[in-house]
Amino acid sequence: MKLTDFDYDLPDELIAQTPLEPRDSSRLLVVNRKSAVIEQRIFADAVDYINRGDLLVFNDTRVIPARLIGKKRDTGAKIEVFLITPLADNCWEVLVKPGKKARIGAVVEFSEQFGCEFIANTDFGGRVARFECVGEFDDCLRECGEVPLPPYITEKLANSERYQTVYAKHNGSVAAPTAGLHFTPELLKKLHNNGVNIAYVTLHVGIGTFRPVTADVVTDHVMHSESYHVPKQTKELITQTKARGNRIIAVGTTAVRTLESAYCELSIRDELSSGQVDGAFKSTNIFIYPGYKFKVVDAMITNFHLPKSSLLMLVSAFAGREKIMAAYQTAINERYRFFSFGDAMLIY
Repeated sequence: MKLTDFDYDLPDELIAQTPLEPRDSSRLLVVNRKSAVIEQRIFADAVDYINRGDLLVFNDTRVIPARLIGKKRDTGAKIEVFLITPLADNCWEVLVKPGKKARIGAVVEFSEQFGCEFIANTDFGGRVARFECVGEFDDCLRECGEVPLPPYITEKLANSERYQTVYAKHNGSVAAPTAGLHFTPELLKKLHNNGVNIAYVTLHVGIGTFRPVTADVVTDHVMHSESYHVPKQTKELITQTKARGNRIIAVGTTAVRTLESAYCELSIRDELSSGQVDGAFKSTNIFIYPGYKFKVVDAMITNFHLPKSSLLMLVSAFAGREKIMAAYQTAINERYRFFSFGDAMLIY
């Protein structure tokens, strides 16, 4: 497979700059994998496609204020530091802009109480930064940092909570699991009242999810690792749902990658029966592209993804490249809104 197999032309005006209100008023393109029938609905209508006994799995990660603007201690030059992955000893993998000013040994100050020193290079063109702060790191980050928005969103967000899901719980992501942005408390309550079960996993979204695919041959691409956790209760619900013959419906590609990673590392059923369940986070760099055989996920809710992205490859693996590219063309023709604040797809 070539990278160009996953390219498409998108008019700039279809890139959503602001979220809709209410959250579940966005449009929903419904794709039947078997028949290739495409329906056009409103997101609140998703309840019509989710059956009693099905299990919806959400990623409950919360976006941290990962974007920091500081000044070099020696020159006063402005530097942007973008947190990616936490390491040991108060260190993080970070992206830095401009990189030429972020040489090893350089110190950046964000406030009188908060700063970092670059101590190493990373294999993805970033740096390892060691942070120092007066007080708790999370408090300093909340005071100095900003919730980052993707670069294709150029309008300022009036309320940063609008880039969080209503069920966000565990701090750690540098980007939102955007398929979940469409859900409201009222919609979740309606699903529960309809007999739909709900479970949560956590995958802290990092550079791995959004790093551009640059290899001409898809299989040459290597994903950056991200940390995830599948709680015992969620594993039990998955096992029970499969035993009944109901469906596992993943909300977002990060939930898909979490569930499939958990299966690939150790079968969810085997893990439960062997008692090997703990609260530790694990690491995944799973790359799902056409040819992959799904082990856990039976349906998914997802947004529309960037051309040539690993996320577009994942949904193509689930429904077939030709069906997905046709669905994307339908969405373009019908003027759907794309990317993080855009409309959604339900693929079943």
